[in-house]
Amino acid sequence: MAGNTLGRLFAVTTFGESHGPAIGCVIDGCPPGMALDVGDIQPDLDRRRPGTSRHVTQRQEADAVEILSGVFEGVTTGTPIALLIRNQDARSRDYGNLADTFRPGHADYSYFQKYGLRDHRGGGRSSARLTAPLVAAGAVARKWLAERHGVRIRGYLSQLGDIAVPFGRWEDVHQNPFFAADIDRVPELEAYMDALRREGDSIGARIEVEASGVPVGLGAPLYDRLDADIAHAMMAINAVRGVEIGAGFGAVTQKGSVHGDELTPAGFVGNEAGGVLGGISTGQDIRVSLAIKPTSSIRIERRSIDRQGHPQHVQTLGRHDPCVGIRATPIAEAMLALVLIEHCLLHRAQCADVDSGLAPIAAQAPAGAV
Repeated sequence: MAGNTLGRLFAVTTFGESHGPAIGCVIDGCPPGMALDVGDIQPDLDRRRPGTSRHVTQRQEADAVEILSGVFEGVTTGTPIALLIRNQDARSRDYGNLADTFRPGHADYSYFQKYGLRDHRGGGRSSARLTAPLVAAGAVARKWLAERHGVRIRGYLSQLGDIAVPFGRWEDVHQNPFFAADIDRVPELEAYMDALRREGDSIGARIEVEASGVPVGLGAPLYDRLDADIAHAMMAINAVRGVEIGAGFGAVTQKGSVHGDELTPAGFVGNEAGGVLGGISTGQDIRVSLAIKPTSSIRIERRSIDRQGHPQHVQTLGRHDPCVGIRATPIAEAMLALVLIEHCLLHRAQCADVDSGLAPIAAQAPAGAV
């Protein structure tokens, strides 16, 4: 199976299945000399971990990461870093009725058509369980980005179903299970999810993620565009159905006089571009928005077919996220980190000695200067 590796200079290859003995990844290309231990990785895995509230899957996984290689005496060696996460609470019996049928909206059908077989237990290789090793790899990437360039990556949930959750404070994001940036909206979100869970249905969500302190000059004007690689990585997250950068689809109704961010000696005025122009970072904050579809594993009976093409009715039992978007924020942060470290290393390889003669302007001009 091809397509298991993200990146070239900072290459992350994942392995494992949802109900196998373990999942994990191998990072090839991490620069040597960076202090690294499980304490740098585990906090991000804990933020993504299942079973942390009644609003997500109740599968109880510690997601305790093990570093098997690539670190000696607490420092990265430049050799491949192998990260292992053991599965501890898989209940394969819950998927017995799916061995010969396909869930509507799930990868079951397309996967079977492509490979001629599939692991029906928890979705096998198609499971969102495989985002855990990506979060682990992303933690390694974001540490290097923070130490070398001062990059800060963070995200939040901005919409759950038809409930918009406008940004309030970053301090609120880590104080609730929804990653909402307005703690006062949490009771409404909880009531909505409680009702949804009783219905046996699911719902989508919208996630915002941004990176500040990104150096100017990352990316390229054609096939290695920074924004294209960000979109590619974000669309690789299970259940993501749309990606916007900056104004995104809002640019359709904007006039050029509004969409084009003005430049002043004091800095940029606005950030409709989302930190990327012509495929190259501007030094502004990278702003990305993700649309996440409703979970396809629901208790409501749906029409489908079996492997012989006969009509069937499918009901998914077991433990599932009624909204996968609730746990998607740390995953989106990780994917952005993986793309940014890749482009930092690419930029260092070709353009580290370039001096344009023009000092970068501020990402955002002070309010009183415009």
